[in-house]
Amino acid sequence: MKKQRQWQVSATCLAVMLAGIAQIPSALEASTPEAAPAAPAYRVVAPARAPNVVIVLLDDVGFGATSTFGGPVETPALDALAKQGVRYNRFHTTAICSPTRASLLTGRNPHATGIGAVMNSSDARPGYSGFHPKDTASIAQILRQNGYNTAAFGKWHQTPDWEVSPNGPMDRWPTGEGFERFYGFQGGETDQFDPTLFEGTTPVMRPAAKGYHLTEDLADQAIVWLNQQHALMPDKPAFLYFAPGATHAPLQAPREWIEKFHGRFDQGWDRMRTESFARQKKLGIIPADARLTPRDPRMPAWDALTPDERKVAAHQMEVYAGFLAHTDAQIAKLIDALKANGEFENTLFFYIVGDNGASGEGGLLGSSNYMGALQGLPENDAMRLAVNDQLGSAGTYPHYAAGWAWAMNTPFQWMKTVASHLGGTRNGMVVSWPREITQTGGVRAQFGHVNDIAPTILEAAGIPMPQSVDGVAQKPMDGTSLLYSFNTASAPERHRTQYFEVFGHRAIYHDGWMASAFHARLPWMGITPGDKSFDDDRWELYDLTRDFSQSRDLAAKEPKRLAELKQLFLSEASRNQLLPLRNVTLPDRRGMPSIANGRTRMAFSTGAHGIPETALPPMVNRSFTVDATVDAGAHPQGVIAALGGTSAGWSLWIDAQGHLMLSYQLFQLGRTTLRAANALAPGRHTLRFDFVYDGGGYARGAELRILVDGAVAGSARIAASPPAFFTIDETFDVGLDRGSPVGAYPDAAPGYALTDGVVREVVIESK
Repeated sequence: MKKQRQWQVSATCLAVMLAGIAQIPSALEASTPEAAPAAPAYRVVAPARAPNVVIVLLDDVGFGATSTFGGPVETPALDALAKQGVRYNRFHTTAICSPTRASLLTGRNPHATGIGAVMNSSDARPGYSGFHPKDTASIAQILRQNGYNTAAFGKWHQTPDWEVSPNGPMDRWPTGEGFERFYGFQGGETDQFDPTLFEGTTPVMRPAAKGYHLTEDLADQAIVWLNQQHALMPDKPAFLYFAPGATHAPLQAPREWIEKFHGRFDQGWDRMRTESFARQKKLGIIPADARLTPRDPRMPAWDALTPDERKVAAHQMEVYAGFLAHTDAQIAKLIDALKANGEFENTLFFYIVGDNGASGEGGLLGSSNYMGALQGLPENDAMRLAVNDQLGSAGTYPHYAAGWAWAMNTPFQWMKTVASHLGGTRNGMVVSWPREITQTGGVRAQFGHVNDIAPTILEAAGIPMPQSVDGVAQKPMDGTSLLYSFNTASAPERHRTQYFEVFGHRAIYHDGWMASAFHARLPWMGITPGDKSFDDDRWELYDLTRDFSQSRDLAAKEPKRLAELKQLFLSEASRNQLLPLRNVTLPDRRGMPSIANGRTRMAFSTGAHGIPETALPPMVNRSFTVDATVDAGAHPQGVIAALGGTSAGWSLWIDAQGHLMLSYQLFQLGRTTLRAANALAPGRHTLRFDFVYDGGGYARGAELRILVDGAVAGSARIAASPPAFFTIDETFDVGLDRGSPVGAYPDAAPGYALTDGVVREVVIESK
């Protein structure tokens, strides 16, 4: 009876349900279209035939470095892309990294985005703050909101110092700027063998693979993303921003790639430059009537170097060439992945060969550990020779001589940071889009700028420039789409006016003419004081329609034209937040936010990772202490706390025998190591690192001391210390050493994380 009753109830319910369903059509018929609720837009669909977009942006590669643009380094991936696309020989960057990236990603002039200076030298002027306001949204944000998947791999260098910590805010991290995936590094550079990595906004250790190299890792990660995106959403276009650290210092590459170039640069930079110049004319990269600009007399001739100086310098260039060639091979893997997926034909691929000209920041003779030399710490021939055979390997932090930068910028004068001249701002670019570019293999000579890339993408995708993004009214883009030039080499150029400014070096381009004013800072001088009046700068004038290499100054012959261009520069400077101009050496942080905010004491515990040096109490040109409370087990070993890495920094750690250790790395001046005589017994300990500064000025010496439970366990003298900072990319971490190692740790695993012990607290206090 129970089962029969249940069936009766169920049958009754079923009948009611069927009756209700039968009424639905009539109910729908009775409703009117006006009464029907609008269907929500669950998914935004990109315009029909919108292409995939890939931007590859290399770092510190000069116009004349790659074989594609007549240089000495074979770049077969770039060569192949040029044959099926087009080369641009009048494409421009801003002369330095952060502003170039800001301009590239937003389509605006860099100062208009707030990033008119490299992030490490930002100040309170609105155009130089390093703070990217929301009225210049990135191309990634626009594409994502119009049906694209977006990802960024590699260097970012767009987040202000006070927002780089794990506590953010994250608005100006890549994932806050429109990228759904980010894997890379935040600073201007990183160690290629032990990088300081982030996955999204989370600090992570690099994979513990033997023979690891960052550029390979970035390419592999990007390919995984491309393949997964194609598998899951083949009807949705992808936007990939691939910005490796190559070839920014430290120059580091797998040994086999460096050895490929053994002996190739023994002739030196003067001859290399003439060889590249001849190849550029033969390839049609530069006009037949172009002239080779001379070497600045303040830069040494190759023949003026000693035999030891030539030996070291030649090997520096071998390392650089290996780094560049190895990078091009990783980009070939990206192209192959797109072809394997059948996506390459409809991929708009920009291969931008440098975010500025080649860099002279290694100094006139190069450096085995350039970050110290950049701050003014001395490096002699003996130091360079001592590590020459290992140059480019893990544990070295080298940069090449400025003469090589000059040669890599053939045929132009000057180099990175000199925004007044083409050696700083002229970079090669190759564009490929097999579905649309039919006139392939040629050279495009229309004026172009990195702010043209975003407008080009929007036109190619059929997406109008939005008037507002996320409710914020947008500034118009300053760039001009280059789409008009893809299949018409003779098309009149549309980007008619463009200003340039970095460190007071400035220029204005208008309708084929360029006015240029070199200010004060020599590109190989590093951090130097400057107080030169801008009124004392001498302006030069060039007719670039007849003078490709900027070799004939016409200022004396055309004073009226020069005056007009100078006035145009002032107009553009006012419109784009350049003014007031200021001599910049060390960053002026007055009026800027700060995580440390003047604090001289901060306490951390286990799990504190990825904290930038700028967030800590100051530790240069003064005394400071590091106090750690640690619970030790029977066999503790690993890092207690560390700041910095291979280039410079300090690490308080426990070795495999349980002894407290201190490693203090001072750039090219070497590492000082202290070791306590007795192993730590199980239980709680107070461990201390004292840095007792000599005083009396910048970069003075100090006494290093380590203490165990209040008793001095070791001490040493050092002759100097960092004048400005330990690092611009490595971080402070508790319980491990992220990025490159400060100490010679016994464990090969990245980070040398603390085991059989717990860090209860680490207190940093500056005096």
